[in-house]
Formats: sequence, structure tokens, C-alpha cells
Amino acid sequence: MNIQEKESRYQLLLAQLEALLDGESNALANLSNASALLNQALPHSVFAGFYLYDQKELILGPFQGQVSCVHIALGKGVCGEAAEKRETLVIEDVTQHANYISCDSRAMSEIVVPMVLKDQLLGVLDLDSDQVGDYDDLDRLYLERFVAILLEKTNWNFRMFGVVD
Repeated sequence: MNIQEKESRYQLLLAQLEALLDGESNALANLSNASALLNQALPHSVFAGFYLYDQKELILGPFQGQVSCVHIALGKGVCGEAAEKRETLVIEDVTQHANYISCDSRAMSEIVVPMVLKDQLLGVLDLDSDQVGDYDDLDRLYLERFVAILLEKTNWNFRMFGVVD
């Protein structure tokens, strides 16, 4: 796929996200639909989802893919590293990344985008591909925009299932 086709796909993806979130602010619903949308739009995905920060560690959130790691400490693996640094990480070949945690042996490359709102870490968007070198700076640019839209349109003050501690 050439750059123009890839950029066109991402522009469509952002428009689809905007439409999907129109009138819906529930965090669980938005994260679930966003992961499904990414999984459909990115043809080599083996994992498309979110890890949410519970003030101690990253916990597996809504995703599309195989069974995955549930707990990730800050600084551990690509997700924990991106969360701790609060910067997007693009890993061309996960087998060559010293801090990689293997949750699915089909994953060959990864991109992780931190989700930060008002200087507070909420979690990360994690994408794994079955192709080496599947992600680049164009992916970074558009996936950071994807996360920005999701952060803006979602109500992050929620209590799941009405349970009170």
C-alpha cells in the first residue's frame, strides 16, 4: 500500500471514529467500539486494544484479538514503557526489542500510544501486527489523532457496574 492509500485509510478511520462516538460518551462502549474499528481497519492486526491505568499498573481493557496479558507494570514491555515515558513507541521488530513482553507469538511489530488527559495517564492504545515493520511515522501521527478524538469525546469519570468500595 502506498502512502496516499494509507493516509486515505486513516482519514476514513478518523471519520468513522467521529461518527461512532457521536452522541456516545460511555468509556466502556467507546473503547470497545474503537478496538473493533481498529481491528477491522488495520488488516494485519493480531491485537487492537487498550490497557487502562489503575494508578498502580496497566490492566487489560477492551480489545480485539487472542487472550492477552492482564497486568503490565509501568516500564515493563512496550505498553509499560510507553505509559511510563508518556510517548508513543513504534517497534519495528518485537523480537529485537529487549523490553518486549510476548503475549501472542504472532505479533511481529507493535505501536503503543499513551492516553493522557489533563496530565493524567489513563492507559494506552496497543496495536500488534503480524508483519515486521508494519508501523511507521504515518501510523504514529494518525493513531495519536485517533486517541485524541477518543479522549475528547469520552467521559472518563465512570464507575463500572455501580459497585462502591
